[in-house]
Amino acid sequence: MTLATEMVDKTKQFFIQIGDLSYFAGRFFKEVLKPPFELKELHRQCYQMGVRSLLLVGLTGFIIGLVFTLQSRPTLIQFGAVSWMPNMVGISIVREIGPVITALICAGRIASGIGAELGSMRVTEQIDAMEVSGTNPFKYLVVTRILATTLMLPLLVIFGDLVALYGSALIENLKGAVSFQLYFNTVFDALSYGDLVPATIKSFFFGFVIGLVGCYKGYYSDKGTAGVGLAANTAVVMASLLLFVVDFIAVFISDIFYEL
Repeated sequence: MTLATEMVDKTKQFFIQIGDLSYFAGRFFKEVLKPPFELKELHRQCYQMGVRSLLLVGLTGFIIGLVFTLQSRPTLIQFGAVSWMPNMVGISIVREIGPVITALICAGRIASGIGAELGSMRVTEQIDAMEVSGTNPFKYLVVTRILATTLMLPLLVIFGDLVALYGSALIENLKGAVSFQLYFNTVFDALSYGDLVPATIKSFFFGFVIGLVGCYKGYYSDKGTAGVGLAANTAVVMASLLLFVVDFIAVFISDIFYEL
């Protein structure tokens, strides 16, 4: 097989997969409005994906705040603009760094977990058993997980942003003798609804993408243990790529509104 033929096959498989993913998303929107509503399972998934991700998201956000401030501080001192540190860090984290990094962390943890869990259920024929028994596995397994990631990720982003700002404030307090109250007052004065609303809205889409890709890869996993591992691996890769695409679209639309 020549390189050109292999590239054509890969491109064809990519567009086929995008089409299948779109159909899977359409099926989700169709099923989400139909009763019965699996509220108990939704609550359990929100706990699994939200509460159990707090430590990882908080630790990552804290380190980002520390590193970002330590790296930026010498340059701002060189230009005599160190007083702008809270404004720069606050806007950067809330607008872009916080949502994207948190979404990538959750893609690694949540998308892979969903892919492996549903993939193992497919391999052990638990999903087939649910279909035979009259239960709707798509409603119980897929809809609840996608809703949970969509609802929980914005909360995780807000938590990660606050912890990152605290890490930045800690560095400013130690190196610049800036009080925590002054730091956060300056940050909140610099932020506006135009910074908060787009970042929050795109966080919902990030959560939807993570849940959708994880469920899609796991639900249609190939037979065998190798298929489970592949589902978990490809779920992370595909979710991460789609997150950047969604982020680009969100930033592009936000810039249009800013210009208006």
